[in-house]
Amino acid sequence: MIDRRHLLAAGAAAVPGAALAQATAPLPSWPPAEAVPLWQAGAIRVPPGLRPEPTITDRPGGYRDIQLRGTIQPLFGVFRPARPDGRGVLIIPGGGYSITSQRNEGIDVAQALLPHGITCFVLAYRLPGEGWADRANVPLADAQRAMRLIRYEARRYAIDPGKLGCIGFSAGGHLAGSLATLSDVEAYAPIDRADRDSARPDWTGLMYAVSTVDPGRSHGGSRQQLLGPDPDPRMQERYAVDRRITRTTPPLFLVHAQDDQTVPVTNSLDSFAAARVARVPVEAHFLERGGHGFGTRLPRDNPGSLWPEMFARWSWLHSFG
Repeated sequence: MIDRRHLLAAGAAAVPGAALAQATAPLPSWPPAEAVPLWQAGAIRVPPGLRPEPTITDRPGGYRDIQLRGTIQPLFGVFRPARPDGRGVLIIPGGGYSITSQRNEGIDVAQALLPHGITCFVLAYRLPGEGWADRANVPLADAQRAMRLIRYEARRYAIDPGKLGCIGFSAGGHLAGSLATLSDVEAYAPIDRADRDSARPDWTGLMYAVSTVDPGRSHGGSRQQLLGPDPDPRMQERYAVDRRITRTTPPLFLVHAQDDQTVPVTNSLDSFAAARVARVPVEAHFLERGGHGFGTRLPRDNPGSLWPEMFARWSWLHSFG
């Protein structure tokens, strides 16, 4: 728990002041009232000239998304259910590793899962193409650190450290898949006691997720942002999520629309096939329609609109079943 002064300091790094929350009444506030920075002062070296650039993006139907660029103080926002059941989930928004869709694939997802008793942690992570050293590992470092901090402070959040999962969307799904398959890879040097805890999710949701950074198979923008113009072959192989799935990978929950024109459904089909071969518990929902980036906003007559309830029940089975 951080006090209001610390919150404002963290907020100034992620979204300056309260201007974003006040820009229009229906918008939720970011960061929320309870937010936790991932790194101590001086633990990460900010690239020269990098500044936070939050934007409000209008989408069809009057929906307004909060999108972040230039995150220099990674953090997670805490969303607590009225009746917590011990489960926690790290929510990782997508955006092609060039922005993070903080409302559509973060805050709104938390609001959909809270009624099911799940304590939610929405991640704001650094973007690899913004001048950070060791660019390809920067998002994974933030995700690993978030999982360890949450697990270390599990009692504070009324969760069971053995019932902590993650869910990611699009490029955030690639990061969630990387977290599930690379939790034992040292993406950063340990800095405190929290880093003794495991970063491995107990279960993982991959929503219309990028599963590979192979040229011609991945989302080109995500690949370019993560690996840069001259990719290191070792990093390309490290972040091929579908080839990293082994028997030790946590259970997977996949959702992807077959008409997705941004991240082809083959990304999730390949992950599903790899999980089956590795005998990893996997549940997959391949929607006939839905496109890309739908978050929790599919129309009610689309069966995919039920995914939050299905994910909540599935994670319950893998937590309590």
